[in-house]
This record gives sequence, C-alpha cells and structure tokens, in this order.
Amino acid sequence: MAQSKPRIPDTPQHFLECDMKDCERNCQYYCNPCHQQMCEQCRDEHRRNPKTKTHEVVQYQLRKRQLPVKKCEIHPTKDIDLLCEECKIPLCSKCATTPEHRGHPFNDLETIYAEKFSFCLEEITKSREYFLPTSQDIQKEIKGDATEIKKVIDNIRTSMNSEAESLKSLMDEVHSENMKQLDQIEHSLLEDLKTQGKTFDEYIKHLKNLIKEFQDFLSSPDPTKLTLTLSLVDMKIQPIPETTKPVTPVFTAGQYGKEDVAKLLGNISIPEIKPETRKIKLMEISSALTPKKPTSKQLKSDKGKSKVKQTLSLSSSVTEVREFSVPGVDNVFHMSLDQSGRLWVSDGNGNLVQTDLQGDQLQMMQTRTGEGYHTTTQDGDLIFTDCHKNVINRITLDNNITEFIKTGDWFPLSIHSSHINGDLLVGMWKDEEGKVTRYNKTGKELQNIQRDNKGQGLYSHLHYITENINGDICTSDKTEKKAVVVVNKSGKHRFSYTGQESGFSPYGICTDVLGHILVCDNQRLHILDQAGQFLSLLIRPGSGIDPTCVCVDDQNNLYVGDFSTNSKVLVYKYLQ
Repeated sequence: MAQSKPRIPDTPQHFLECDMKDCERNCQYYCNPCHQQMCEQCRDEHRRNPKTKTHEVVQYQLRKRQLPVKKCEIHPTKDIDLLCEECKIPLCSKCATTPEHRGHPFNDLETIYAEKFSFCLEEITKSREYFLPTSQDIQKEIKGDATEIKKVIDNIRTSMNSEAESLKSLMDEVHSENMKQLDQIEHSLLEDLKTQGKTFDEYIKHLKNLIKEFQDFLSSPDPTKLTLTLSLVDMKIQPIPETTKPVTPVFTAGQYGKEDVAKLLGNISIPEIKPETRKIKLMEISSALTPKKPTSKQLKSDKGKSKVKQTLSLSSSVTEVREFSVPGVDNVFHMSLDQSGRLWVSDGNGNLVQTDLQGDQLQMMQTRTGEGYHTTTQDGDLIFTDCHKNVINRITLDNNITEFIKTGDWFPLSIHSSHINGDLLVGMWKDEEGKVTRYNKTGKELQNIQRDNKGQGLYSHLHYITENINGDICTSDKTEKKAVVVVNKSGKHRFSYTGQESGFSPYGICTDVLGHILVCDNQRLHILDQAGQFLSLLIRPGSGIDPTCVCVDDQNNLYVGDFSTNSKVLVYKYLQ
C-alpha cells in the first residue's frame, strides 16, 4: 500500500487544503479508500466519477487513519494489511493464502488500526479535557476546604476565648478539655483531607501515566503494537475517586452560672449529618478533535446572518405570503425543509411527498405512519424512523435507502438533525416512558436523556422534537405529559410549558433564528422565548386554521401545516 507524502505549501497554511489536483480550497471531507482530503466541490466530482462513486467519503474529522506501511518479512514486496482473527497475527495478502491460515477469518488491519487510533485520541482527549482538569479542580477544592477548616476553627477559638475571658475564674479546667477536644477534631479533619489529597495525587499520576502510555502507542511506527497490545491489555481510565467534604464542628455558647462551668463555656460537637459527596461535573468533550477552519466565504455568510439576526424582531402582526396544497397527502402532519429549499411533507397514513415551495410534487414514497418522524441532514439526506421495525433509515441524494441505525427495543417516534453539529436527536418510547437519544452523523450513540435531577421521568410520547440555537432540546408530547419539555444540551431540565389555559395539546414544534420556540396546539400557534416565557399567539381560535406542524426557512418564512383543510400549507411572515 503506497503512502502518499503530505503536500508542503509554499506559504504558511492557515487551513486544511484539498488534495485534488490544482485545488487549494478548504478541506472539509476525506475519502477513506483514496486517503485524500477534499473540498465540497471535489467531493461532489468524486461521487460523480464512475470509478469512485462507491467510495466512502466522510467529514474530515471522521476519517479513517491511514495504516503505516510495514513490509512482510516473508513476502518483502507485500504490505502487512490483514489481521488473522483466529491466530491474532498481522500478515499480508499472500500470507493469507498459505495452508496455516486456510479457512481463517481475516479483518482489514487498516480498519482496526483506525479504530484503535481513534480510541487512543479519544482517551487522551478525555483525560486532558475532563479527567485531569476535573481531578485538579477537586484537589483545589480539598485544599480550599482545609483553609476553610482552619478559618472555622479559628472563629470557634475566638468565641471560646471570649466566653472564657468573662468567666476566667470558673473556666480553666473545662476550657482546657474543650480546647483539647477541638484540637483532636481539627487534627482528624485535616488528616482526612490530607488522605483525600494523597488519593488524588495518586489518581492524577495514574492519568498522566495513562496518557503517556497511549501517546507511546500512537508514536510507535509498528501498527501491531497498537492493534494487538490494546486488544490484549486492559487499559481503562479508572473512575475518579469518590471523596467527602468535611463536616466542620459547631461551637455552642454556654450559659453563665457558677454551678455548671462546662455548660457556661459551651461544648464542641460534630453535626450528625452525612458528609456531602463532592460533585463531579459531567464530561462534555467536543466530538471534533480537529475542527475545520471556515473559508472567507463562510465567514462572510456567518457575519451576514449575524447582522440579519441583530436587526430582526417579532412583528406585531402575521402576514400570509402564500398557500399551496400538497398532492399525495391526506393531511399535513409534519414537514422537513432540505438544503435545496425543497419540502418533505407527510400525513398520518404513511404518505411522504417531496415538493418544491409552490407545492409541485417531485417524488412520493410510502412509509410507516408517524408524526415528527423525518428530518433532513446538512448533507441533504432524508432520515426517517420506522417504529414498527425499530430502525432509522437514510435516503441519500441518489435515492438509495439504507437502514442507518437500529434502536433495539426502543420505538423511535420523532427525529431531528441538528443544524449546529449534524447530530441526530431521536425521541424514543418504551414501557410508557420516553427518552431522547443523541447519535452522531455516523450513527454512533452519544447521549441518552431520560430523567431529571430528582430521578423523575422527563418524557412519555415524544411526538415531535427540535433543537434551539443555544443547543436546547425541545420536545412536544400531546398525550401523556401534554407539555413542551426543554432540556439543555447536557440533558438538564430547563422548563416545561403547559400552555396558557387547560386543554393544551402540543403538536409540531420548531425554533427560529432568534431562539423563539413555535409550537402548534388546537387551533393555536404559540410562540415562546428561549427561556420558555409565553410571548403571543401567532394563530388564534376562530381563524379557520388548525396548525399541526411548523418549520422556518432561511428567509425566515414560517410554514404551517393546516389539519382542517387536508393537504394545505400556509406560508407567513412574522418577523420584521
């Protein structure tokens, strides 16, 4: 396997460049079979080329690492690129045909190497970005507690001395005993904190050693060391040790009286409460280890969007721009806008239709029934759930349908593709309880959100799901919870909105460029701010419109699916 040499630019390189001939645009993608960096335009040409259209082209951050070249000792003209699963031996393609390996299963060594490489990078990143700084923060907290202990003890000493001065002739013996007891408590508490500090010294040493070992594996030119050693040796990050915060003593001032000196001088005691376990912050590590640099065109576009956002505000009135019917659907239950400005519309009978923005049908397909069960990705693919088979399907631009994700025994009800990072947010249901699962663009499960900080279930039937501009996850449940439930990107419950009057039954939900949350409900369209405060009703009872679903395009046009008129979609302007 020939390994291409990295191209050295004539001038300092400020971003990853495309490897294709005479192209110096920003690299965003990577062809795993060719091991070439590509811009978006070259990626499209690569996919159109009959010789390379089947190649796996992925986001640059998700690329497979190229296997370092190592020649076979038995067959010097061949590269070692296979792993015999039975013998656990790396070998070349010619070795695989020898009698001793006949009938054995083989794996692609490059695939295994890429997985182990990524594993090491992830472990180093987790150690550097989470485990090490979190441990150092806790260690600082322990040292701070020691200082606070001294401060509390000093305050108690001052109080005791003040009491003692006023009763000097009566306090000598009792005061001596109290001071001795206090010193013992202080010694015990500080010894405990000292032990905790040593525990984290050892644990931080463990993390640093682990980082060094992983880095040693990565720097080794021999891929067998990384591949086999990590397979045979258990190298895991030990959990952060659990420690307790100290419970400080309390001094109770005495009551003056000659007959009861001990009572007058007070006593020292430790409150009978369980020591509080130190809080360990949740791990939040960026999925992109090497974030791409934006092009000047992208920077100008982002700057323009930011400027538009600053000048927009909620209009005092809603203006209808146009309306159209969608042939092929019985009623409009859900809509998804793709990057080309086309609209996917579905009904309650499994009909899924793609139209242009005038309602002209472009294509139609039959799916399982559902409500907010489809979404479009940043790459223009359509993703839709099948809660009968518990799978999530992908339709690419060339109309190939594949089973993308299997959800086990959880029923996938609703789905949304993040416009922030391309993650998939899926509303699941099982045994009368719901959850939100986050997957990355390759289908890897990243996060599950199910309960609040009190252990109570957040969800039931998540009929619709979307994401706000700040990363908040917004869901609507029209059956059990009868609420819009919003959590932040870490899964912490922010608020639940249950309407302005009884009978609230939320359907379709979306957000806009200003962070507003728009949600449909029984002949009403509510608009909330980012904090969940009710702002107004964009559609009111008596208007003759029964909104079931909503979405907003790049020009801030609001699309509303009308349940009362079968297949009608209405388009409004509501920002100014």
